[in-house]
Amino acid sequence: MRGVFLDLGTVSNGDLDMASLQRALPDLDLHEQTGPTDVAARIAGRDVILLNKCRITRELLAANPQLRLIALAATGVDNVDVNAARALGIAVANLHDYCTPSVAQHVFAVVLALTHRLRDYDALARRGDWGRTTQLPAFPYPIRELAGRLLGIVGHGALGSAVARIGKAFGMEVVVANRPGGERLPGRRDLHDLLPDTDVLTLHCPLTPVTQHLIAVREFGLMKPDAVLVNTARGALVDAAALAAALRAGRIGGAALDVMDQEPPGPGHPLLEPGIPNLILTPHVAWAARESRQRCLDELALNVEAFLRGERRNRVD
Repeated sequence: MRGVFLDLGTVSNGDLDMASLQRALPDLDLHEQTGPTDVAARIAGRDVILLNKCRITRELLAANPQLRLIALAATGVDNVDVNAARALGIAVANLHDYCTPSVAQHVFAVVLALTHRLRDYDALARRGDWGRTTQLPAFPYPIRELAGRLLGIVGHGALGSAVARIGKAFGMEVVVANRPGGERLPGRRDLHDLLPDTDVLTLHCPLTPVTQHLIAVREFGLMKPDAVLVNTARGALVDAAALAAALRAGRIGGAALDVMDQEPPGPGHPLLEPGIPNLILTPHVAWAARESRQRCLDELALNVEAFLRGERRNRVD
């Protein structure tokens, strides 16, 4: 079996153990990055494609009748034409639960940064305000405890459940929202009913036509003025322009996004404009703890080995 990893550099910067992949696919070509114009040449004649971000179209699949497996180093498969792969008899496999600890940690890292106003107080100390007085006569940036606050979670799979456990450890009340368009479940609340009571809202649901712009102008209008929004799921769950306007107007207390509706965001993106208060942006790194990235490669190898044994491990086709 001849394999190619098109964009290993999106998972490893040379700090991971490749042994599991090399055992699964001894004949494996590794590329740090592959541009769109180079994909066709690099997958030609290969039986297995490993990838994270590269796009695989129907035309590329049709041009490679020898191709048997596409294994993604990710959960999302929107960069692969899965319908075309199914029609052509090409297996597609993804990953599950490999980065849960890292993402859950990230959620509370940004929640604490926002609720303790860490960046604001860091800036205050660095510009000398602290040094000009023996003590701060007032605390210009309100700090809140998490204990007793309501943590609203949209999406209660492995990630949402891990975040819920940490929230409970902080003494928060945890409420899971019914997913829009899904079944109403006992003990959960509809999102629009939950929003006025929520202090921290964190998103862990997939992007679908129903959940696109799940949080937009109407939803920001329902939220508390000191509520915090965290999105580590999919960028288009949040209306970026509406979020920028809500933060500027003080309609919510803060937001942290690890994902954007366009990645990387282009010039003129509304959330890149200067002067938006209480906004933390990170470049899709919530999952990127070294341990999670190693688990990613090891799980990728297990998917390949399972396919070679005729098993349907993590198959999405």
